[in-house]
Amino acid sequence: MLLLRRCHSLTRFGPLNTQRHQVTPAVASCAARLCSSSSSSSEDHRSHQRVHSLSWKHALAGLLAGTGAVLAYGLHHQHKAERADTGVQTLKKSSSLPIFSQEEVTKHRSLEDGIWVTYKGGVYDITEFVAMHPGGDKIMLAAGGALEPFWALYAVHNQEHVLEILSDYKVGELNLEDLKKQQAVKSSDPYSSDPERHPVLHINSLKPFNAEPPPEILSDSYITPSAFFFKRNHLPVPQVDPASYQLHVEGLPGGALTLSLEDLKTRFPKHTITATLQCAGNRRSEMNKVKLVKGLNWGIAAISNATWSGARLRDVLLAAGYQPDVAQWARHVQFEGLDTDVTGTTYGASVPLNKAVSEEGDVLLAYEMNGEDIPPDHGFPVRVVVPGTVGARNVKWLGKIIVSAEESSSHWQQNDYKGFSPGTDWDTVDFKSAPAIQELPIQSAITTPADSATIDRSDGTLTVKGYAWSGGGREVVRVDVSLDGGKTWQAAQLRSGEKGQAPEPSPPPGRAWAWKLWEITAPLPPDAQELEIVCKAVDNSYNMQPDTVSPIWNLRGVLSNAWHRVKVKIRKDEEEE
Repeated sequence: MLLLRRCHSLTRFGPLNTQRHQVTPAVASCAARLCSSSSSSSEDHRSHQRVHSLSWKHALAGLLAGTGAVLAYGLHHQHKAERADTGVQTLKKSSSLPIFSQEEVTKHRSLEDGIWVTYKGGVYDITEFVAMHPGGDKIMLAAGGALEPFWALYAVHNQEHVLEILSDYKVGELNLEDLKKQQAVKSSDPYSSDPERHPVLHINSLKPFNAEPPPEILSDSYITPSAFFFKRNHLPVPQVDPASYQLHVEGLPGGALTLSLEDLKTRFPKHTITATLQCAGNRRSEMNKVKLVKGLNWGIAAISNATWSGARLRDVLLAAGYQPDVAQWARHVQFEGLDTDVTGTTYGASVPLNKAVSEEGDVLLAYEMNGEDIPPDHGFPVRVVVPGTVGARNVKWLGKIIVSAEESSSHWQQNDYKGFSPGTDWDTVDFKSAPAIQELPIQSAITTPADSATIDRSDGTLTVKGYAWSGGGREVVRVDVSLDGGKTWQAAQLRSGEKGQAPEPSPPPGRAWAWKLWEITAPLPPDAQELEIVCKAVDNSYNMQPDTVSPIWNLRGVLSNAWHRVKVKIRKDEEEE
């Protein structure tokens, strides 16, 4: 956060993600150009306060989401007011600074008295920074105390260049006695109880945990094993006791309904579906190649397929008093998770009421995944599964359902997971102008061979595999594959079950919730030394993928579904050499 205050170039180059990327040159240059804040006049400070208009809850939520979308939006405009008064300041040396007691630090907890915090034995006066903090008033929670517990939750701060910026505000050292007391109280890491994950997963963000499997694993199995199913968390994984779990249903004329896990399993028929979930940011890395965007740098594997079992949401809403006349005033069903930040703000989302109550909607309150209890990373003990809908609406660790005339007010519904024109930038974006993503567009990708792979010519043929899926229950009816960059095409063989087994029966129209895996074996062109393999899918509404990324590029990097392209080299036969 402190780094972002003065690094406009960082807001252009995406979130702080140390798992996949090293510090970008833009970040490094910002860290090198430490700017003076202590010399700003009171008039300048009031100017900073005037430009601080970003809702702190939305900014914090953006940070926790691993995207920084709204965070960057506020900082982009804030920087314009700051740009004129930035300069270079020499870092203060600890040896020349006074010693303070914790009691003295604690007295500084208001703007009138100053806002002081401690970090690893240092004392910092951040009064001037508070008005500009992208997380707004959230920073006041640490006033007069230690930053460590908060930075344990907002792990994006724990980077060397952020610490260098923090040092700009250093005013002293904590006395040795109080420092020892602080060290004796170990800060609780909210992610310390997160579950173990399989080491094969490619990590895009560690805290919160976000990871995808190697692409070739996806096409090996029609049903993705839970351990390899992509992980998308916005907050720490909550520890939920199934024996005391309660699901609250609100907003209906009959009054609130509270259900235990046992109630869900015994009072309602168990329903099972096979459904694919896809993150809105799947294939964002391809948009980054056109122009850098905000968000986790997902490859092609932020998508997976599983069987889900549980109670129908429709049945639960009927038990809670839903009647057809409710649709005269209600338009949405909101979901709140049990995953929270330090203020108790939960992850939330909503879907249209007609999807939630439709007999054909197949929305589940799922307590099983692939025939077993849902794993912690995927929402134990209960998650909502909204088939055909973007993963962000499939709320995990479900704690509350609200029937409402309004959409969820959650950051993730209002200020994230929305698409914009390629011409929209952080100067012009208006999140209220775009609808929240619900159904996703047609999608396909090549899982094998991998990009830049070398193919042996000796076999004379090449096998290409991948997946295809479309949102809204639209069935994939064809996948076209080209070995020459799109000049000529061949139709791949589709399958909707495990290899060697009888395929799943064709779903009813509008209820094709699961992906199709596809495969094609084609002869290698005799003289080619390199191939550009391309795939594109078609659904039963004849929706097709766009051929290039540029026309669908957007500043959040969502809805990336252009033709997928993979380039491979062909190794010559020994005889040819």
